[in-house]
Amino acid sequence: MRIAFLVAPEGVEQIELTEPWKAVHATGGVPVLVSTEQGEIQAYHHLDKADTFPVDEVVGASDVADFDGLVLPGGVANPDQLRLDDKAVAFTKAFFDAGKPVAAICHAPWTLVEADVVRGRVLTSWPSLRTDIGNAGGEWVDEEVKVCDHGPNILVTSRKPDDLPAFCEAMTAEFDKARVAD
Repeated sequence: MRIAFLVAPEGVEQIELTEPWKAVHATGGVPVLVSTEQGEIQAYHHLDKADTFPVDEVVGASDVADFDGLVLPGGVANPDQLRLDDKAVAFTKAFFDAGKPVAAICHAPWTLVEADVVRGRVLTSWPSLRTDIGNAGGEWVDEEVKVCDHGPNILVTSRKPDDLPAFCEAMTAEFDKARVAD
């Protein structure tokens, strides 16, 4: 099971990348760091620089068919940069078009809003995205983790780093279900 982790070159909240990454790896999956540029990405701990991570694939050269699911980590700057990148938005939307599971935490649903995939879905996020999600046709709820089964797609969302244990558990369970269904 290969899982794409889509991040911008700078601004991802490190723990929202590393904890889901470890969870995918612990369940036998292969996490793949996909970014909009080659090289390394710079992670953050809130507003402070944290570690750097090597990019495995560039979004424009990556094929959704090569992955079983998508993780969108948060951080404020990360999804804000991704939603301005046409290839990142198209890559995200392609997972929905292919009926593959997607997991997004914190501010990451901004990328989902830009990809026009929240309409008719119930999801959670960092509270400041509530209006954006509503304006995009989604329903925002204040829950630790929300699993939305909408047609062929499963969307797993959480609000913040404190929700990571529940997010990782729900995300890996849904990735497993999708793998078994294939």
